[in-house]
Amino acid sequence: MPELSKSVANIENKLVKPIGDDKILMFNSEIAGIPGIVKLTLGEPDFNVPDHVKEAAVKSIEDNDSHYTPQKGIPGLRKAISNYLATDYGVNYDPATEVIVTIGATEAIYTSLYTIINHGDKIIVPTPTFSIYMDDIEILGGEPVEVDTSNDDFKLTPDKLKDVLAHEGKGAKAIIINYPGNPTGVVYSKAELEALADVIRDTPLLVISDEIYSQLVYGEKHTSFASVLPGQTILINGLSKSHAMTGYRIGYIAAPKGFVDEAAKVHSFTVTCPSNPAQYAAQEALENGLDDPIDMRQTYQERRDYIVKALNDLGYETVEPDGAFYVFPKIPVKFNLDSETFCRRLAKEALVGVVPGDAFGDAGEGYFRISYATSMDNIKEGINRLAKFTDSLLEKIN
Repeated sequence: MPELSKSVANIENKLVKPIGDDKILMFNSEIAGIPGIVKLTLGEPDFNVPDHVKEAAVKSIEDNDSHYTPQKGIPGLRKAISNYLATDYGVNYDPATEVIVTIGATEAIYTSLYTIINHGDKIIVPTPTFSIYMDDIEILGGEPVEVDTSNDDFKLTPDKLKDVLAHEGKGAKAIIINYPGNPTGVVYSKAELEALADVIRDTPLLVISDEIYSQLVYGEKHTSFASVLPGQTILINGLSKSHAMTGYRIGYIAAPKGFVDEAAKVHSFTVTCPSNPAQYAAQEALENGLDDPIDMRQTYQERRDYIVKALNDLGYETVEPDGAFYVFPKIPVKFNLDSETFCRRLAKEALVGVVPGDAFGDAGEGYFRISYATSMDNIKEGINRLAKFTDSLLEKIN
């Protein structure tokens, strides 16, 4: 195995060097080898891709669709995305000039940030949230401005946003909002979004709205931020969660043409284009599979209801999630354990894998994330083990 020569040992990008590994994946890997562990860690749907969607991918292969596609994505998929957004969320985008098909929502996030960030630019990030936002901002030379939402049921309020814009976030270029939220599962109502939009409107602030879990909402229908502030919103979505297509890696950006023209340059130089079979599968999902998420959503809701009640019965404070497939309980203060210590002990002593809250920003400290994208049998076993672990901690306190 070759070792990096000492003569080139210090050539790394100085913005990349300080960035650590993904804390979620790192912690999952750390505990994965514990024999008998029940993992409630990753946000990976436990459903299969619908058959008709798989068949579209196979047909693409059989039809020898093996050449480069247009860099923004095949026209049929971009049209399907445009139609879907118009029908479901009342937002209108020209498929030819205002939509880019990306390698998952992950690339959509990176491409969007790369397009706007200059060195030192501030980007506001309400936390706790998906940690990739902060890492991407830093790797691109920007400055993430974390806003703690833990005292407001994990939602950014207009008053707090005004305060941030007047102080630590003054001069910020954009704000990233993720809802339904990872790790909290919180959903913003239309009224809440309109109130935030009133603060942002006519300011030089872009909204990067990551709505990848929009098909997994259990109560009031999802409202897209783009519907209340279209001229300042970069909408990010994809098929990974709605159709259990995480491995197909199809996401998309929908935004005004002026932004898409620039983002398309970043996208084309970074990835060229997504794969043919995945794009045709995604087109089929959006054209003929809009009902596919219904059964998944019902199952997730049943799991959520079970977990939330069980956690509350055990004394864990929770904000009931209205979407996605996560619960974010608070670690009781009397346990006197930080999130990483709690989760490591839970894994080693009770054989239950969850994710420490500090993986989702500073505001996540003192919490842990449970993913219920797994079977009810696993969930029940995990909760039973958590109950015994909780009892053991309480016995030591008492």
